[in-house]
Amino acid sequence: MFNKVILIGNLTRDPELRYTPQGTSVCSFGLAVNRKYKQAEEMKEEVTFINIVVFGKQADTCGQYLSKGSGALIEGRLQERRWETEDGQKRSKHEVVAQNVRFLSRKQSAGGAGMGNTGGGDIMPPDDSTEIEPF
Repeated sequence: MFNKVILIGNLTRDPELRYTPQGTSVCSFGLAVNRKYKQAEEMKEEVTFINIVVFGKQADTCGQYLSKGSGALIEGRLQERRWETEDGQKRSKHEVVAQNVRFLSRKQSAGGAGMGNTGGGDIMPPDDSTEIEPF
């Protein structure tokens, strides 16, 4: 079987960094991915919102350097999580478990409108990658 996802988009919210009981870093954030297409004579745009989760040293780096509106290229795998609520309802959620996150500079991000530079210019984070997961 093959399970690989590659996405380029902008963060919809600031990353949330937390830690497992074993001390492994876990960073989660939302990513908006746009698709433009032509329908009849009209150009349309579709936006898909995807939840991303990153583990290990790369999670620390994402938590430090990414923020809402940042552009990112995500390589990873699709995963479904299932759980049951306290009142017995079964729930599930699809998310992408990132194995590699590349930070895109603000100048490369699509559109640029409303992105707003948060000071400090285009600071590029270190090129850190890890494929460590606690599972």
